[in-house]
Amino acid sequence: MAVNPTSFIAQAEPLVELRDVTCGYGDRVILERVNLKVPRGKVLALIGTSGGGKTTVLRLLGRQIRPLKGEVLFDGQDIAPLNLTDLYAVRRRMGMLFQFGALFTDLSVFENVAFPLREHTKLPETMIRDLVLMKLNAVGLRGARDLMPSEISGGMARRVALARAIALDPDLVLYDEPFAGLDPISLGVAARLIRDLNDALGLTSIIVSHDLHETFAIADEVAMIANGRVVAQGTPDELRRSEDPLVRQFVGAEPEGPVHFHQPACSVVDDFGLGARA
Repeated sequence: MAVNPTSFIAQAEPLVELRDVTCGYGDRVILERVNLKVPRGKVLALIGTSGGGKTTVLRLLGRQIRPLKGEVLFDGQDIAPLNLTDLYAVRRRMGMLFQFGALFTDLSVFENVAFPLREHTKLPETMIRDLVLMKLNAVGLRGARDLMPSEISGGMARRVALARAIALDPDLVLYDEPFAGLDPISLGVAARLIRDLNDALGLTSIIVSHDLHETFAIADEVAMIANGRVVAQGTPDELRRSEDPLVRQFVGAEPEGPVHFHQPACSVVDDFGLGARA
């Protein structure tokens, strides 16, 4: 069964929507006329080959870059033209889990999670303490609050980063390769936390990941980006059953398909001068 990206209709009201978005870096266009809806309260996975534009979608949502054309909507508001004051207000409703965590190495686990609360609120220290311990408890690391990032494992650091990402009780959490470099146990814990926290806190989550097994297990919707466009969108099962050659190659990890092993090049005979030698 083919998955038609234009026929997918989200059942829930979208919290995030890209409308006919084109963007890029300099003269290089990365995304071209992309339309994408992220249902409120759901987990959406963005998959696709490296360099296809998945992380660019996250940068658009954080307004690190602006679209060349189209609208980037958050809760019905186009964020591209916002002034800094309004943009910061929107960003406070978003959490971000960076690849490999990106903890502040000179701050303790507790201070890392407390950082956004101190930066963006005027809460008393007693309340900040309670909130930080609650977030750390949610990721199973309340007992590690006094440790430094150098004293915890990579999997624990990812969980601390998750606690920091949800410190301000955001509406949207963005995950950039949250499973990269994790051992199987830590990977499974991180995936379960993403799903459980999304449901318990009423979040909307967007996950960029190449780990299809764990991502498909927790995602409500999956969108595949390739060649600057959303080529397929649907449930994990719909993408698994897709007859699109590119989707089949990617989901099935097949070595041969639309994505070729060899980059286009002139013939071997011409490149090595074999014709001249003959």
